[in-house]
Amino acid sequence: MSGILLILFAIIMFVGAYNVYGGYIAKKLNVSNANPTPSHSMYDGVDYCPAKSPVLLGHHFASIAGAGPIVGPIIAASFGWIPVYIWILIGATFIGGVHDYTSIIASIRHKGKSIGQIIENYIGISGKKLFLIFSWATLILIMAVFTIIVADTFTHIPSSGTSSVLFIFLAILFGLSVYRFKAPLWISSTVGIIFLSLAIYLGYIYPLQLDRNTWIIILLIYIFLASVTPVWILLQPRDYLNSFFLYGLMIAGIIGLFFTMPEIHLSPTTNFTVDKVGYLFPALFVTVACGAISGFHSIVGSGTTAKQLDKETDAKIIGYGGMLIEGILAVLSLLSVASLDQEHFLEILNTKGAVAAFSTGVANFIHNIPFLNVPIDAATSFAALAVSAFALTSLDTATRLARYSFQEFFEIKDRKEQSILVKNRYLATAVTVLFGAALTLSGQSMSIWPVFGSANQLLAAIALLAITVWVAHLNIDTKFTLIPMLFMFAVTLTSLLMLFYTNILSRNYTLSFVSLLLFILAVLLALQAYQVLRKNHKEPIIAK
Repeated sequence: MSGILLILFAIIMFVGAYNVYGGYIAKKLNVSNANPTPSHSMYDGVDYCPAKSPVLLGHHFASIAGAGPIVGPIIAASFGWIPVYIWILIGATFIGGVHDYTSIIASIRHKGKSIGQIIENYIGISGKKLFLIFSWATLILIMAVFTIIVADTFTHIPSSGTSSVLFIFLAILFGLSVYRFKAPLWISSTVGIIFLSLAIYLGYIYPLQLDRNTWIIILLIYIFLASVTPVWILLQPRDYLNSFFLYGLMIAGIIGLFFTMPEIHLSPTTNFTVDKVGYLFPALFVTVACGAISGFHSIVGSGTTAKQLDKETDAKIIGYGGMLIEGILAVLSLLSVASLDQEHFLEILNTKGAVAAFSTGVANFIHNIPFLNVPIDAATSFAALAVSAFALTSLDTATRLARYSFQEFFEIKDRKEQSILVKNRYLATAVTVLFGAALTLSGQSMSIWPVFGSANQLLAAIALLAITVWVAHLNIDTKFTLIPMLFMFAVTLTSLLMLFYTNILSRNYTLSFVSLLLFILAVLLALQAYQVLRKNHKEPIIAK
């Protein structure tokens, strides 16, 4: 089997899905530019501010991608390439794309609020409080883990630290040029890409040699500032410019495929059970998250993206299109190791890790492009730098989203005077970052990482649950969200029960307690939603 055929089939399927199924969802939800978006109706210049669709797509894609669609498919390839490939195609088209697209639409129809607000409106305040606690805690975990990952990367690859710092200053200049000096986007983008390339080059010449703890402190200060700064100054432009980094990596990797012409040597399928990964069901659907469906996407979509959406029709390319682009990246990640035989693949995975395996594979594709003549070492460093850049993007986005969840938890509906925790974004951010810092410096954050995969997918199931109840209130057939929601609940509940059992046996009572707590949360929310759906409201309730 040729890797070229697999990438071409995926691209053709996703293009068709975008036009057909994406259009079907838009029609179901009556997506129209006649409906005002919160970026205009609630403009505040800090969180609510409209962005052009290419800029917002860059921000959204950079935020949701991270290292997830790279690491997940490579680890899951332990089951063989066929299950991973099929799950990416089906998941991104019918589950992940639906989840991301509808999360954005549901949010903009509810004043840019999170999925938690939708749960409050249609399930109840207790459901909202449970969801916000869970999402905030999950985001704190993401902050701690990604702080460690980025700090380790900058310590071992000093050039990436220099480049990332320069990216930040470049983003500020880009934001000012577009939003304050009204420079045309294409001119600002062209100049920005040139300086982005220069920043990468300067990183190799002047690497920042700092120790791990120093980088952790710098990162914690940075994510505080990134969370309270208006999105148009830093977060949005940095993510937009960084997206070209990943686009370039993807395009170069795909072009390199046609010159490398790799044959698939990985086993089509292996065993139903794989050491350190688990059973095919549910492990496959938890491990391959971002490339097929990820609950983190709903927090991004209903957190930062919905507050910046210029018009409703932009949600299709940003939400559904962004998920399909990520699916392409996931397929490329799978193909980066698929030319290895199973034994060699497992050796690299277990000794060097998934990021190193991806960097080596994609670097080989880029190296084989004759008109570029990129040395293999330079191509490998470029791929590794791209992954670290997007880990940093996920880190600062997670911090702002955690601040949103924290403020929304203490918000009292229909009350003009809110508490200082709601009104003061500096205080809310400080509390959030302090918790993230405590977990980062405790040395325990990575120990509960196995639960994160299930927690992330549980977020997706809960988001689909909330959206299904909202769609039912609109008197719209819910099958397009109901079926994905039922599948994701089956995956996450099974996974959490298995984690609870295995951690009890290994006497890891912390992990077993967290797994059981998440299981109970999911069941309680599902039962509340079931009671609401049973009432079968005849009159649609449309949020004002």
